Amino acid sequence: MAQRLQGRTALITGSTSNIGRAIAIAFAQEGAHVVVSGRNEARGAEVVAQIRADGGKADFARADLDGSLAASRALAEEARSLLGGRVDVLVNNAGIYPSPGTLDTDEDTYDRIYDVNVKAPFFLTQALVPGMIDAGGGTIVNLGSWITRLGVHRGSVYSSTKGAMETLTRAWASEFGSRGVRVNAISPGVIASDEWDDEIRGVSNVMMRGTPAGEAGRPDAIARAAVYLASDDAEFVHGIVLDVDGGRTGVAVVAV
Repeated sequence: MAQRLQGRTALITGSTSNIGRAIAIAFAQEGAHVVVSGRNEARGAEVVAQIRADGGKADFARADLDGSLAASRALAEEARSLLGGRVDVLVNNAGIYPSPGTLDTDEDTYDRIYDVNVKAPFFLTQALVPGMIDAGGGTIVNLGSWITRLGVHRGSVYSSTKGAMETLTRAWASEFGSRGVRVNAISPGVIASDEWDDEIRGVSNVMMRGTPAGEAGRPDAIARAAVYLASDDAEFVHGIVLDVDGGRTGVAVVAV
């Protein structure tokens, strides 16, 4: 069976762990040459080594996407260099999740969350889209969150940044779609992490009680959705937010 991303190049931000790591591995399995990006060089090297051991193509670019135009432009330039001059697919996955309540959020925390979660992907997209247009097309996949539509009692700033990314998805689809760049988003539900302890895993499953899935999802579920949106299978898909959340937002949840 043909690999759906054969010959494509891709940059996945925040891909040294969890969802980003799963996306990088899945893209490489589908034939893409990927740039794994994040702050932790050791974990980045592990992801690259795993991809290469499986016969895929990968390189690591260290990046601290702090929201500055300079940091986003530097990562865009390094990714282009590592990928032979072009980036066909951008996955804006990197984000931080401090979750204080509104009354406990200071200005520095507020600004830091918006810098990493909104400004950084905004300026990275700005840096890479012209090259995609010049090359005849490209694809952008943004990461939203289920808590943009279902309020939770903590993390108001974080949830608002993910709402911003979902809004940018629709705006960018309109702005760039006619020039060959497709833009879509994924809204993950409660996704388990290998770094969770038993207590956190238990709480996450409680949050999914009464949903069709019944328990937290795995990063691979988000990776498969990202492959779909990045591939030609989704060539007629523009400006959507694809819920991959076990039915958390789309189905009435009845506590049992």
